[in-house]
Amino acid sequence: QVQLVTSGGGLVQAGDSLRLSCAAAGLAFSAYDMGWFRQAPGKEREFVAHITRSGSITHYSESVKGRFTISRDNAKNTVDLQMNSLKPEDTAIYFCAASLPGIVPGSSNYQHWGQGTQVTVSS
Repeated sequence: QVQLVTSGGGLVQAGDSLRLSCAAAGLAFSAYDMGWFRQAPGKEREFVAHITRSGSITHYSESVKGRFTISRDNAKNTVDLQMNSLKPEDTAIYFCAASLPGIVPGSSNYQHWGQGTQVTVSS
């Protein structure tokens, strides 16, 4: 059974940083591209970042580019999202997701999804 367990969310002030982590189990982690998505109250889920299985290529949404960094450790089966210069509009539940290679980064066709972690940024 595939499990993606996210952690690291919390309540911070605008301008602060947070680091989210997603620990994977039950899949050949190094064979999967990984993504981060978020969903704010009353809004649709949106793409945040994507990293290829080797970690050599990353993609970001325009709203987080330059502030967020996605990284992975294939030895530890983890993918992280370092979030700097947080803004109130970053408030959302953040999800990690796994996909076999070939997926269009940011599409909804990831095969496995984590349960999400809440990030709240106060102004």
